Amino acid sequence: MSKLPAPYSCDTMVALPSVTANGQVIFGKNSDRPQEEAQPLALRPRKTHEGGEAGAQFVDVPQARETYRHVGSRPFWCSGYEHGFNEHQVVIGNEALPTKLPVSGEPRLIGMELVRFGLERGSTAAEAVDVITGLVSEFGQGKFENSAGIRTYDNSYIVADPKEAYIIEAAGHDWAVRRVENSATISNVCTLGAPADRVSPGATRRATEAGLFETGSGEPFSFAGVFADSGQSASGIARQCRTETLMGKHSGRVDAQTVMRILSDHSSGADPAEPLVEDVAGQLSVCLHRTEGDTPGASAASLVADLCATPDRLPVYWCGMYSPCMTLFLPVFIEGDLPPALAIGGEKPVSGSPWWSFYRITHSGLSGGAGRRAEIRSAWAPLQRELMGSAYEMARRGRELIDGGKPGQASALLSGYMSESFSRAMEIAASLERQAAVR
Repeated sequence: MSKLPAPYSCDTMVALPSVTANGQVIFGKNSDRPQEEAQPLALRPRKTHEGGEAGAQFVDVPQARETYRHVGSRPFWCSGYEHGFNEHQVVIGNEALPTKLPVSGEPRLIGMELVRFGLERGSTAAEAVDVITGLVSEFGQGKFENSAGIRTYDNSYIVADPKEAYIIEAAGHDWAVRRVENSATISNVCTLGAPADRVSPGATRRATEAGLFETGSGEPFSFAGVFADSGQSASGIARQCRTETLMGKHSGRVDAQTVMRILSDHSSGADPAEPLVEDVAGQLSVCLHRTEGDTPGASAASLVADLCATPDRLPVYWCGMYSPCMTLFLPVFIEGDLPPALAIGGEKPVSGSPWWSFYRITHSGLSGGAGRRAEIRSAWAPLQRELMGSAYEMARRGRELIDGGKPGQASALLSGYMSESFSRAMEIAASLERQAAVR
């Protein structure tokens, strides 16, 4: 599966306290990958290290002295993540970014590895941005030749914490950064023009050497204007415009469920302002179901992070496996231990893997038609409504226990809650699979 081409798609968004219903930062991401590439969810503990390497696939990155506890959605073949979050409420998602840069002959970092490094080493969004941009400058990322047959690409990111968020766009060894105001969405298109808040020191020189920019021309250096490949950005432009419009329509009222609905949208983007499209309507949309063409892909995992900058509660991370339109978003607390089964998933379907179960359920909906898809959504709805209430009560109780000096009790409470929620979800999943088997 590592040799399959990944689709040029993914959508990431963030809403800051000025536009959310609860006055907290809310982040969302659909991770689109080859449709049979498992993306299990795993928790990594905080660790201290005595030197060595950090485990990148193609370049040797020195290990940090300490790495933070974090959760990542990891394509099974990769040492990095499509999205994830850490113990400091830093959350990161990345996108494939079409640029004009040619394929390099030098080994570089994979964009998903940079998500992992940002989570392992960043205690704030700003710190994670510095981690990512520093590694991009030193080791590079983007399109490069490799013997593993992995399709590589330049990347963009949204990096958020409970107080602020940033967009990063990276091309080769160069990058630009902009601090988010109110809300932002990114897709597979360069958006950082001139001026960005920060641009890598060598960007102008390297762009000039590559023939992409003329020093002394009098034109301002625009990262997007110089590096963007507009010929490969049509789908990204349409989806980014769609998500930006939907976020704007809900300004002041954005909550976790709003972001879940946007991630589940099936509009083609031709009319960015049309109402949310619940059911599958085509091949290319925010909720991706591309089964034809040379790059079949799917929204293979999703994350909605409801962060918290106040002492009222813990952050709640809503994790979905496979297509968000036919999945259950499970509440996850990094302060507890995740159900071990969430980490099961490999190149082939395997017993006990939730990811492969949700894969089968989604494909039964795609082949079974609108009626079957409605049945699947209806089956999840009661438990999803219940979890949307109970998770925030758990977040409040967990916060009280931690603040009261009882982190062990908080961990036990949250671990038990996640285990019970997962078990109930898998009972419904098993029922849906049985229904599909007799059709």
